[in-house]
Amino acid sequence: MPAPILPLIEAAAQWPPTGALIGLDLGTKTIGVAVSDPARRLATGVETILRKTFTTDAARLLALATERKAVGLVLGLPINMDASEGPRAQSTRAFARNLARLTELPIGLWDERLSTAAVERELIANDVSRAKRAKVIDEHAAIFILQGALDRLAVLNRSTGAA
Repeated sequence: MPAPILPLIEAAAQWPPTGALIGLDLGTKTIGVAVSDPARRLATGVETILRKTFTTDAARLLALATERKAVGLVLGLPINMDASEGPRAQSTRAFARNLARLTELPIGLWDERLSTAAVERELIANDVSRAKRAKVIDEHAAIFILQGALDRLAVLNRSTGAA
């Protein structure tokens, strides 16, 4: 049975209370990958996957999920500033649907508006060269996306009295 693909808050209800989450920043050429600690407090970078074929990319992502004992996936959904979904969001949803056929890990979609821009500003502020930025930006965007999702879930857990 395919994994459920849900907005972050609904996906969180499908995940066990603890366990690592894998965060993804899907680009046209690369996929940035981050992972949380099992307590879901901190996101750290794992790698940037150079995209090849869906099958190859999915195999690597699912291998990482297994290695990290992930209980769910968080995909950055590139929503437009007017809250509409353009071609990139549609492509992300298609990727999620295809990935869901290969795993039972619930997939949460998280609004990633401006994540890459925010990460690029941070890297520039830290005097990272253009060449180095190009190599790390997607992984850092995945960290930014996953950390944003973790922070949102933490706020919800505090307000509902959950773990």
